[in-house]
Amino acid sequence: MENKGTMDILLDPNVVYLLLVVGLVFAVLAMVSPGTGVIEILALFVLLLAGWSIVNLAGENQINWWGLGAIVVGVLLFIVAVYRFGHLIMLGISILIMVVGSAYLFRSLIWYTPGVNPILAASVGIVTGGFFWVAARKAIEAGEVRPTHDLEGLIGQTGEAKSLIHQEGSVQVAGELWSAESDEPILEGTRVRVVGREGFVLKVEKIKQAEA
Repeated sequence: MENKGTMDILLDPNVVYLLLVVGLVFAVLAMVSPGTGVIEILALFVLLLAGWSIVNLAGENQINWWGLGAIVVGVLLFIVAVYRFGHLIMLGISILIMVVGSAYLFRSLIWYTPGVNPILAASVGIVTGGFFWVAARKAIEAGEVRPTHDLEGLIGQTGEAKSLIHQEGSVQVAGELWSAESDEPILEGTRVRVVGREGFVLKVEKIKQAEA
């Protein structure tokens, strides 16, 4: 009886919808900020539960495929709105379409009533839509930002080794900490000069005592 009760809960359209949304949010977080693997495991577990529930509901003909199609259309419009920052109206339309599709994703006893609680669908749609909007815009803006430093201008400047430098290390130049490498070991605290760079890694050499 207990197992049957658990299965009934997992086949509840509201629970399945929440599992699907939470699993997708965890999956996106895992992709954009990989870490210890905890988020990845949570995403996989929740999506497996949601997948099992959806397969069972589909087998019982409980899926409204037009609702799924509406969600896909809403997602596509949402992506367009993200890349066209001024299209806030399109953003609103995309979220509205996704909310309607979510509410009618599963069949109910009466054909015209939503299978997922409309208040739940609207709340989750607005919160997750807002979250993904902000996250996506921040990611795009970060990718478009040009470096504020003239990296070539660092060549010839002097600084101080903040660790032992050889194949790798760190150096303070122009008031900031940089990754650095050198042809010969340089002790921490030694004055150095930037003689080149490879990407964001500065190549430095020890300043001779006479030059200092």
